[in-house]
Amino acid sequence: MMIELSERMRALVQPHLVDAEPYDPMFSPTRINLSANENTYGIPAAVRAHIDEALAQATLNRYPDAMSNELRDEIAAWHGVRREQVCVCNGGDEGIFNLLLAFGGAGRTVLTCPPDFSEYAQFAQLLQTSVATVFRDPETMLPDGPALVEAARAANLAIVTSPNNPTGDLMPLDLVAALCDACPGLVMVDEAYMKFAEPGASALALLDEHPNLVVLRTFSKAFGEAGVRCGYIIAAPDVIDVYAAVRQIYSVNVLSQAAALVALRERAAFDEDIATIKRERGRVYTGIEQLLAGTAAGARVWPSSGNFLLVRLPGCASRIRTRLRDEYSILVRDFSAAPGLMDCLRITIGTPAENDEVLTALGALVKEELA
Repeated sequence: MMIELSERMRALVQPHLVDAEPYDPMFSPTRINLSANENTYGIPAAVRAHIDEALAQATLNRYPDAMSNELRDEIAAWHGVRREQVCVCNGGDEGIFNLLLAFGGAGRTVLTCPPDFSEYAQFAQLLQTSVATVFRDPETMLPDGPALVEAARAANLAIVTSPNNPTGDLMPLDLVAALCDACPGLVMVDEAYMKFAEPGASALALLDEHPNLVVLRTFSKAFGEAGVRCGYIIAAPDVIDVYAAVRQIYSVNVLSQAAALVALRERAAFDEDIATIKRERGRVYTGIEQLLAGTAAGARVWPSSGNFLLVRLPGCASRIRTRLRDEYSILVRDFSAAPGLMDCLRITIGTPAENDEVLTALGALVKEELA
């Protein structure tokens, strides 16, 4: 969504914000929305009933616990860390923003590994933090480990994603460790989609050996609480002290804390849907791979450890996205304009019925557009 500031605002706003653009999720009302990597299964009925009870009992005329301590304790117990290592945030976005607010700024540089989450660069711009980039291999979409480590030596911060959005690959733990060793500042690993990966992939295992490591998680994805806006940071206690100092007052409201606490305590109830999403991811990957066999050179789908797939449709990705929306009422995300993602669509893994419709619609459109 492009905006043009009025002359009055251009004169009044901070100079570095004159060309800032709002985050645009590119949403359109459709029958099937597979554009935002949400858990389309939603919250299991029994868990939702308990969340509703907790919301009904929430005290609304008092301020929330500023540090969400009951939720912090539950998170700490789950991950085997101490309360002092946890900071609850208003979505994972606040965790990213506050990292750059506290440790970035004018004269400092954050290292990223695009294609990745566009908010890293957007927040860096808002906070006058320079961005250094080491792009992924354009064919494999995997990170260039040696180049990343070398660039980290000159950066004040680094942010990497595992599984990476939108490419779906995991950041190898030995590379995360090397980044922590090389970077003089903090290294954040954004693990918003980690629940969809195989066990043993989380950088949480490296925390004890690397005090400059920061791990970000969220309730928005696997826990089906995108509308709740609750995430958290796990890091060394002195890092959490800084987070506590710079955060907005009462940034996580009582309703968000209550909903997240119930979901976390009843997390086993989500396991069946997460397992189904992982199975469906493999089925949809195979289905798209078969649809693209024998089509235009460069058409491909990448393997993923998240709840989404990245698909390249040379010369027609934007057109297919529009036709999916207008002819089939299916919404997927078009990344064609993003650096390194020419002709790419990102498709969230939905329910089996939703995925069937996507494969059927894509089959028809690929035949027409890529024959």
